[in-house]
Amino acid sequence: MKAWRVNDWCEPEQMEYTDIPMPDPEAGEILIRNHAAALNFYDILMIQGKYQVRPPRPFTPGSEVAGIVESVGEGVMNIKIGDRVQAMATSGTYCEYSIAPATKTFLIPETMSFEEAAAMIVIYQTSYFALLHRIQVKNGEWLLVHAAAGGVGLSAMQIGKALGLRVIATAGSEEKLDFCRSQGADHAINYSDPGWVDQVRMITGGNGADVVYDPVGGEIFDLSTKCIAPEGRLIVIGFAGGRIPTIAANRILLKNISIVGAYWGGFLEKHPEFMHQAQAALFDMYRAGQIRPVVSQTYPLADAVEALRALAGRKTVGKVVIKVMN
Repeated sequence: MKAWRVNDWCEPEQMEYTDIPMPDPEAGEILIRNHAAALNFYDILMIQGKYQVRPPRPFTPGSEVAGIVESVGEGVMNIKIGDRVQAMATSGTYCEYSIAPATKTFLIPETMSFEEAAAMIVIYQTSYFALLHRIQVKNGEWLLVHAAAGGVGLSAMQIGKALGLRVIATAGSEEKLDFCRSQGADHAINYSDPGWVDQVRMITGGNGADVVYDPVGGEIFDLSTKCIAPEGRLIVIGFAGGRIPTIAANRILLKNISIVGAYWGGFLEKHPEFMHQAQAALFDMYRAGQIRPVVSQTYPLADAVEALRALAGRKTVGKVVIKVMN
């Protein structure tokens, strides 16, 4: 089968597009004929050897996939050959066939496309985990979502609206702000504007945001502590901006704010059952029309490098997806 391979830590352009043997599912595993594979920014870091997880080389990048079940390993009871599924693969997804544990494979709604299904898992699970498990948001609260036009920010915005929150979205261009408004943001602010902190304060009646959802880090994190409400919660999702921020403890003390981490992948290692609980709730939201993954660009498998380049350029909205098979 065709696959992209990382033979040594490198830039995406240096990956090899080659033929490798098709894997066989072991007990508890599923072989999926891939139709769509979603890209994540951490794929780039993993290719470069800069991610906290460093798989043995050579390896095929990617984790989110959707397709048709080709075969199942011994003991798999809930999934059968021919089922339409989405999964977190263990063998990589920038390829024609992937292996996934049955415990991380889900039947998808009939109305959901393979592209939507592949784009859904990581970002929506992350935001569900962050907003409902880590900080227990409440109806009517002000939610400030940074980088809201990106995949993970968009998922937080949609879930927040579904839960009755008032959403302030930030992004770096007017085009992205218009996109956020089209996705239900109550307010949209350009965070390249030096006065964005004051705008948040003004929108919230001077109180600040009850919840700040931050996948950016760096200066965005620093300034967010100036427009968070007393007793507010700032949830750390990642550091797409590059710099891992720090904060003076007295600022946390004086405003009675909470800084909360949301590392979904690490949580699942000890609580694998959470993934099924969250996915059931997310499918209910999808069927109700409250959330819907946005796939802004698709690329054929052979053009995976171009897809990663588009993602790295930060000019995309929603998710970028590889269409493996039609």
